[in-house]
Amino acid sequence: MPRILAFDYGTKRIGIAVTDPLQIIATGLDTIHPKDIIEYLKKYFLTEQVEAFVIGDPKQMDGSPSDSAQHVKGFSKILRRNFPDIPQFWIDERFTSKLAHQAIMQSGLKKQDRQNKDRVDAIAATIILQYFMEQPRL
Repeated sequence: MPRILAFDYGTKRIGIAVTDPLQIIATGLDTIHPKDIIEYLKKYFLTEQVEAFVIGDPKQMDGSPSDSAQHVKGFSKILRRNFPDIPQFWIDERFTSKLAHQAIMQSGLKKQDRQNKDRVDAIAATIILQYFMEQPRL
């Protein structure tokens, strides 16, 4: 069964999470600079099948698009242009970074490891993917 990839997009880093082949478990995969994402995905697709992309949808507390929404939409267009056969799904990403920080704080990691922003982005992507997997699908 193909995997699902999720993205927590940022202008400095993109957190990436992936499902296992049975699409039961979401796991942080990597954190990549936005300029390197397409090359990274092309290399990833040499060994893995992907059936869908899940993109974190940045929103304000009132549900309106956040300031970073335009960057995420641009990222979505780049994905669609390079991988037109892979459908995209959007998941509200409010609170995912905060939840990622909380998970790291509770993990017992050393302070230096807890401050690793790459780890936060990968965990946020994992939370986005988990939200998607919990939704009923037809």
